[in-house]
Amino acid sequence: MNIDLNLLPLFLAVAEEPNFRAAADRLGVTRSAVSQGIRRLEDAFGTMLVMRTTRSVRLTEAGERLRDALSRPFLDINAALESVAAEDAPRGHLRIAVTSIAEQFLSGPLIASFAAANPGVTLDVTVTDEEFDIVAAGYDAGVRLGEVIEQDMIAIPVTGDQREMAVASPAYIAIHGTPAHPRDLVHHRCIGWRPAPNVAPYRWEFEENGVPFDVAVEPQITTNDLRLMLRTALAGGGITFAPEETFRPYVEDGRLVSLLEDFLPPFPGFSLYFPQRRNMAPKMRALIEHIRQWR
Repeated sequence: MNIDLNLLPLFLAVAEEPNFRAAADRLGVTRSAVSQGIRRLEDAFGTMLVMRTTRSVRLTEAGERLRDALSRPFLDINAALESVAAEDAPRGHLRIAVTSIAEQFLSGPLIASFAAANPGVTLDVTVTDEEFDIVAAGYDAGVRLGEVIEQDMIAIPVTGDQREMAVASPAYIAIHGTPAHPRDLVHHRCIGWRPAPNVAPYRWEFEENGVPFDVAVEPQITTNDLRLMLRTALAGGGITFAPEETFRPYVEDGRLVSLLEDFLPPFPGFSLYFPQRRNMAPKMRALIEHIRQWR
C-alpha cells in the first residue's frame, strides 16, 4: 500500500472539524486541497473514509478506525516535539575530546562539579592528542590550546595564559648539573612528548630577547603520556618539558626544580571549542556557563 504520509495530518484535521472549510482554515490551505487530499487517501486505502454533505462531514467506520489508530501516535509526537522545544533542564549525552595536556580540565574537580550540578547530563570524555574534525567524529566539543583551534570554531577559555616549564629532580641535577641555556639541553638526558608513534617528538620552544626559537633535544625517553613524563622526572630520569600547571605542585614542594625560567614566555591557554550553533542544546550551554564560572 502506497500512502502519502503527508495526508494523515490532513485527515485528522477533517476528523476533528465539522466540515472541509473549517479543516482548510485550520491547516491554512484551500477547501479544494482538503477535498482532493481526502480523495487521494481514500483511493490509496480503497475505501471511503468520510461521508460528505454540502454542510458537514462524518467519518465512516473505516474512517473512525483510522482516526483511532492515528490519534495516539500523533499525540505522542506532539508531546515529544513540545518537550524538545520547551526543554530547559540540561540533559542528554555530551561527548568531548580533550588533549592530554589540559591538566586543569582533566584534574577532576571541574568535571566532578559539572556532573553534580547537571545530573541529567552524561559526560563522555575522550583524552586524545590526535588532530581531527570533532564535528565529523561526532563530538559536541573539544579542549585544546587556543593557538591550534580552527578559526571557524567558537572558543571559550578554560584557563588563562600558560607557560611551559622545564624541570628535573634535585637528584638528577646533583649528578648532571643545571643547563644555563636551552642549547645546553642537547648534552642532557631528556624526556620528550609526542602525540602519536608516527609523529616526531615535539621540539622544545623558548624565547630569548623577544625572539622565539626551538631546540630539538633528541630525548632518550619519549612518550605520549604526561604522567609517565612526570614520574620519570621525579625518579631522576632526566629533564622534561610540559605546561607549568603540570609541574608547579612538585616544584613548590621541592621534588622538582624549575630550569631555564628566563627563556620561557607565556602563550594562549586552553579553550573549550565547538561549532557555531544558533540553537545550542541546554547541555552545551550548561557546560559553557560552568567553565566561565569555574575560571
